[in-house]
Amino acid sequence: MATYVAGGRAVEAGRGWDWIASGWELFKKQAGMWIALVLVAFVIFFVLALIPVIGSLATFVLSPVFAAGVLVGSREVDEGRPLEVGHLFAGFKQKFAQLLTVGAIYLGAAIAIALVVGLATGTSIFAMMNSAGATATPAAALAVLLALLIMLALLLPVVMAVWFAPALVLFHDKNAVDAMKESFSGCLRNIVPFLVYSVVLLVFGLIASIPLGLGWLVLGPVLCTSFYASYKDIYLTA
Repeated sequence: MATYVAGGRAVEAGRGWDWIASGWELFKKQAGMWIALVLVAFVIFFVLALIPVIGSLATFVLSPVFAAGVLVGSREVDEGRPLEVGHLFAGFKQKFAQLLTVGAIYLGAAIAIALVVGLATGTSIFAMMNSAGATATPAAALAVLLALLIMLALLLPVVMAVWFAPALVLFHDKNAVDAMKESFSGCLRNIVPFLVYSVVLLVFGLIASIPLGLGWLVLGPVLCTSFYASYKDIYLTA
């Protein structure tokens, strides 16, 4: 039986590739159902994106809830049980309040960062993004680039805190705050494996986008299952 490692353990750099390889193996076991599940998720988030303001806010808040569903589905496949599209909604039935809290903290942090970036660049994010169209001046384009770089830098620790939080809430009964602390710890201890993981996924993402984006029908599910593989590798030991 696997033993839980509080705060996560450090693993070798090459494990970043192994997470993707393990994700591929999980995907192959029930490829058709994984594609169906990811397509359903895509449609849900696409519809949310069409709703002004509220849709974007809902995407932040609900992301950990749907991530929990992906984790449940991955565990089912990993343990030899059939995957169902309904697994995507498992987070609405299990630990919903804590998962929603993770999403709310994520949203609050993103809004706070946007405000900081707005103050740092001397204008609002919305104004800068509106100025980045075809008629944007070089100065406006530079302002947008500067804002994006600042946002990425400030968002990275938040993403680290959110990354494993759904797994820790769902599988280890952590509250939202403790789960985010342990998620940050696990990510911080594995910066190099995550760098390898990110670079490989970036390359695969570019390749998957070439044939009209059809490659994402495979890469999308593999990304989901590799997420589960990374959680197992860092937080569980045999």
